[in-house]
Amino acid sequence: MTSPVIFVSESSRFSPDALRLLDPFGSVELADVQNRAELLTKVSRADILWVRLRHRIDAEVMDAAPRLRAIATATTGLNHIDLDQPKRRNIRVISLRDHTDFLRDIYATAEHTMALIFALIRHVPAATRHVTDGGWNRDLFVGRELHGKRAGIVGYGRVGRMMARQLAAFGMHVATTDPTLKAKPAKTEDGVEVTSLETLLATSDMVTLHVNFNEKTRGFFGASQFALMKPNAWFVNTSRGELVDEAALLGALRRGRIAGAALDVLASEDCSGMAANPLVQYARDHHTLLITPHIGGCTVESTEKTEIFIAQQLAAFLQSQPEEACVTANRKDRS
Repeated sequence: MTSPVIFVSESSRFSPDALRLLDPFGSVELADVQNRAELLTKVSRADILWVRLRHRIDAEVMDAAPRLRAIATATTGLNHIDLDQPKRRNIRVISLRDHTDFLRDIYATAEHTMALIFALIRHVPAATRHVTDGGWNRDLFVGRELHGKRAGIVGYGRVGRMMARQLAAFGMHVATTDPTLKAKPAKTEDGVEVTSLETLLATSDMVTLHVNFNEKTRGFFGASQFALMKPNAWFVNTSRGELVDEAALLGALRRGRIAGAALDVLASEDCSGMAANPLVQYARDHHTLLITPHIGGCTVESTEKTEIFIAQQLAAFLQSQPEEACVTANRKDRS
């Protein structure tokens, strides 16, 4: 029986320990696929497809991989995968979603959110460019402090809770809103104030978004939410770009409706480049908007931990499969 092919499509810095875990269960093929055409060609022999966030995994990709049995991704968000297709084709999706206990020790996104906050309120990128261009005028970059101000955390899950602790450590008054909090307590078990979204937006100096993305939350944060925010407030999103109405955010920035925004995510992210995105175009000439290319979870430590964990989940999946599953086909007539 031919051993299953485990195709790692984005292998740059792939964890050696994860690789060692996978080796006994199949033939691991490492590649660093840069474009869709290359992916469609190379995925043809894959029984297992391992992806990060570079590629959209949809019906076309799955049609190109007739042997595909599982898709592995060391992410919590799954909007880079058309989840209807694996369901129709009996393809397992192995991810970090719902592995709450493990994720408590993954700090990268919360730390990057803090980095964006400080870069935004202290004008770090613009000040750096000013110096490298030969300038030295500190009066151009008068910043703001966090201490004593009010932070509003929209979504009190894993990252939201980390943010609450970090922002409180800088002397901020922290409030949150989350529909999953039971019985609407006045405060969380961590002592964070619980309030309505409307009150949070109207009273917060810093609003950070940490809501899970699904079709119900698509465009969740739009014109009406930005209209409620204080004109001197900042907005930060390191969750998913699809949560935000980007036209509404751009309008709020142009009108001075909010003081600024920092984003690690955009809707319709494209690894070939985002130069045509209106927010990216705006950020070129306005230091009130900072954008990074979805690097929140991209640290040596978090990548290592999460890839080892997903390798363990994948190994368990392969171990549980009967031998004849190695030749199971992902036929179009199952779609």
